[in-house]
Amino acid sequence: MLLVARDRTVLFTDSRYTLQARQEITSARVQIAKHGILRAAGEELRRMRRRGRLSVAYSPGQTTVAEKAAIDTHAAGKLRWIAAGNLIERLRAIKDDDEISRMAASAQLISDVFAQVLPVLRPGVPETTIAAEIDYRMRTLGAAGPSFESIVASGPRSAWPHARPSAKLLMKNELVVLDQGAILRAYCSDMTRTIFLGRGPKKIRAMYSAVLAALEAAKAVIRPGIEAEKIDKTARDVLKRHNLAGFFTHSTGHGLGLEVHEMPRLGRGESARLETGMVVTVEPGVYVEGLGGIRIEDDVVVTPRGAQVLTTASREFFEL
Repeated sequence: MLLVARDRTVLFTDSRYTLQARQEITSARVQIAKHGILRAAGEELRRMRRRGRLSVAYSPGQTTVAEKAAIDTHAAGKLRWIAAGNLIERLRAIKDDDEISRMAASAQLISDVFAQVLPVLRPGVPETTIAAEIDYRMRTLGAAGPSFESIVASGPRSAWPHARPSAKLLMKNELVVLDQGAILRAYCSDMTRTIFLGRGPKKIRAMYSAVLAALEAAKAVIRPGIEAEKIDKTARDVLKRHNLAGFFTHSTGHGLGLEVHEMPRLGRGESARLETGMVVTVEPGVYVEGLGGIRIEDDVVVTPRGAQVLTTASREFFEL
């Protein structure tokens, strides 16, 4: 838990992280809490309070009711809590050059993983085996682990946008959606590709072409100052022209960084404007019950010249 004040910055942790904190923390005083970090934070706030109430801002999305109450108790009350909204998230939305370099490396790593896994995709292999292969290969390439549970969904299950891998066997003449991301040097990547086991029917090929066109159109309008909802609308307009907009059931993308879902969200009604240094996903998809789903996703960084694509895996329609 981090406390930032005008005259001090303190990181509260416990003895499990003594050596790690000593090595990694250079811009804050580290306090090893012997009786819990909530008590330590509360007692520090109590020492800071001179008279009257002390104003303390907190992140509502990261602080539980129980944690807030415990800090209040150990601070002996008289804290005036101020919900700081998404202050930290807004700071994290803009990446510096070092962060972008890390994210580019993470995106390249997951692109390489996809290329390595392609030969393993064949009828008769369980979804869970493919997911395990993705996780294994990202770790052998240097990732700390997956940035989320790898998604492998085949056949009708590929119409579930967030399907978890199952024991279902991959079968000939069906779609397979692979959504994978890696954590490399603390930063996440997130990439989706869709393949077909066999020769794709005309309808499937047309759907794929429409999703790919939506992806490229959305990436093409990304620039500093554009409203997030306009990127989403661009993707939907392309799918609408192909009579597929009704099968696109989620937002077009989201911010990416230390977590796999960060600000901003590229969706309907999102008025936030993109800024140079933001890294976002662009991931249109269509999902047809009984038939399957198609999603193609890239990671891009917002630059003064537009979108710089970080994921390098081929977007061609793979028929294996």
